[in-house]
Amino acid sequence: MEAFVAHLHIILPVLGVNAIRERTQSAGATVPAAASPSPIFQLRNAKAGVDAQAQANGEEFTVLEGSLIVGAWTATGNAASTRRAYDSYRAQHDKLVADGSIAVEGRIGRLTRDVAFTSPSTAGAIALGRSCNGRIEWQWDGGTYGEWEERGHS
Repeated sequence: MEAFVAHLHIILPVLGVNAIRERTQSAGATVPAAASPSPIFQLRNAKAGVDAQAQANGEEFTVLEGSLIVGAWTATGNAASTRRAYDSYRAQHDKLVADGSIAVEGRIGRLTRDVAFTSPSTAGAIALGRSCNGRIEWQWDGGTYGEWEERGHS
């Protein structure tokens, strides 16, 4: 049974199902005993209306439900490689809007569920509507995500 549940923890998030996802440091939530809890990281940009929270969860970086992010991804980029990257980010953002994971209220989006990303930079880019060095821009009381990760907490 434990092996089955472990497989569910891997497969369901890939399918966008967060029914059994666990996290720490929020009301009543826990992390499996084998996982190392991370602090809640903050990403803020007052001009863009961004006020997002996230947590490292194994190989994923999960932006938490209720986070405020940009309502639309409008950056375009000048170089061809930048345009391709921005097109990819825009497609991810649009998919999250289409499936209801982002509720758009004017120019601001609010996450309606926890959303897992493969990196803090991708999570930050989707939240900010522009490229992002997630290792620097996601912060907590102890410093940046990158500093936390370098201490061996990833």
